[in-house]
Amino acid sequence: MSEYKLGRWDLSELVKDTKSPEFQKQVRDLEGLAIKFEKIKTKLNPKMSSKEFMGILHEIEKISEKMNQIGGYASLSYSANTQSDEATSLMTRMSKLGSEISNKILFFDLWWKTKVDEKNAKRLIKDSGELSEYLNHKRLFAKYALSEPEEKIINTLDVTGISALVKLFDKMTSAYEYKMKVGNKTKKMTREEITNYIRSTNPKTRETAYKTILTKYAENKGVIGEIYQNIVLNWKDEGIEIRGYKSPISMRNIGNDVDDKTIESLLAVCRKNSQVFQKFFLQKAKLLKMKKLRRYDLYAPAATNIKEKNYQYDKSVRLVFESLRRFSPKLEEFAKKVFDEKHVDSSIRAGKRDGAFCSTLTPKITPYVLVNFTGKTRDVFTLAHELGHAVHSQSAQNRSILVQEAPLPLAETASTFSELLLYDNLSDKITDNERKIMLSEKIDDLYATILRQAYFTIFEVAAHKQIGNGTTVDEISNTYIQNLKEQFGKSVDVSDDFAIEWSCIPHFYHSPFYCYAYSFGNLLALSLFQRYKKEGASFVPSYLDILAAGGSEKPEKLLAKHGLDISSQKFWQEGFEYIKSQVNALSKLT
Repeated sequence: MSEYKLGRWDLSELVKDTKSPEFQKQVRDLEGLAIKFEKIKTKLNPKMSSKEFMGILHEIEKISEKMNQIGGYASLSYSANTQSDEATSLMTRMSKLGSEISNKILFFDLWWKTKVDEKNAKRLIKDSGELSEYLNHKRLFAKYALSEPEEKIINTLDVTGISALVKLFDKMTSAYEYKMKVGNKTKKMTREEITNYIRSTNPKTRETAYKTILTKYAENKGVIGEIYQNIVLNWKDEGIEIRGYKSPISMRNIGNDVDDKTIESLLAVCRKNSQVFQKFFLQKAKLLKMKKLRRYDLYAPAATNIKEKNYQYDKSVRLVFESLRRFSPKLEEFAKKVFDEKHVDSSIRAGKRDGAFCSTLTPKITPYVLVNFTGKTRDVFTLAHELGHAVHSQSAQNRSILVQEAPLPLAETASTFSELLLYDNLSDKITDNERKIMLSEKIDDLYATILRQAYFTIFEVAAHKQIGNGTTVDEISNTYIQNLKEQFGKSVDVSDDFAIEWSCIPHFYHSPFYCYAYSFGNLLALSLFQRYKKEGASFVPSYLDILAAGGSEKPEKLLAKHGLDISSQKFWQEGFEYIKSQVNALSKLT
């Protein structure tokens, strides 16, 4: 059995060499398909046959697959080395090409949204099979659509506008070097490496690590604050002033195919249950033999007298496989495929993008996974999380590219469920003392992925309103510190240097209001996991059915089939009942 080793991914399946004639041909073929598609414009007629209509959709699928393949190559190359001029240049070229292709096929989207009467739309949707929800969802955007020339202008300007701002933020922050004294030596570190020290057993080390990161962002607050404000103003100008959405978050909700009421219920329940985690933080202070936690201590290991376990990469990969196999061998098979095809980038390097992600380009291509693996317990869970995304995509690989990906809130379900399977698997292999530590870490993680993300979203709602009315970076920071004080109550001391922390959160820049998807996915996964523990193997087909649906059904409708009403506060409260039980279980162990 060969050993899994840290390394880079192999992108040759997408593009072998960007300087080769083959790559030029890939680009020409894509451009040719788009030019050919433009000729369909004269044939568009609301009374066309369902067969003709589906033929047009199949052409869009082909164009999407080819664009995603070469655009994906550019994006993944850039993520692997954000400091490479060649990767940056290719990313810019492919963004421009993507914009040009989008402009060439845009007319069909606008025609479908605005020119097809209700009667013919219903007829064509009825015969569209798995694409019916996709087409219905498109019609939802009708009242927010602009004319074709206006949409083309927005697509073109996005390349040098909001996309360029996001790229500038990434390029700046990826280049940050952090200097921190470790023992007797001053070390230069990346953000990923220094982040490990916020989980140190030493309180002073945790404080220094946080201060080193926050100071770097505070020093650059003028530029990154300006970038953020312009991204927010772009979101407002296009979404509310030009398109007419009700609110900034409504834009994301409609894009996610979820109702405003569902997200309002989710955020209200999270806010109402902040005391569940406040109780945990008071318990954790006792575990750490502290009177009270400081914000620096939030992710401190629960047992300071026990050295944190280090996991070898090969063992970590196999642990994740085993956890998935215990639930369903099919899921393990999907996860193994990502490694067998060398679609994982796991080593830490200067210039490589921070964090972790899973990128699905087309149903025919196995997803790509990026992690920065340092051997800590959290890295094993991150691996399970990203492979959960890859498993989700592959479960829906028989779907059209137009509906393979689940809407954003559902997209976090499989990733979180995979982490729960890993936790369940590991807790069988450890002592009671280790279980106490892992339970504490698990609740830490539930805080980070549920309550913290919900409060991020609550902050974004306030910040978008504030920036829309005209504000300063310091006023945004003040809003953020008040947000922290509400979620922690009297359980954690929050120092003023955390006021700038909002500027460190890439999601605020990359995808406004993305963060509630984590709260959604985690609470949903907790509910599904509880059902699995009650029902055992009989639950597996139901879960696989949810994953296999991809984005072919509206979340409310898909989950209602399985007895889940996600628009009610009662549903979300059930997830918190599970968290309460975990907090209570920890209090019995301490």
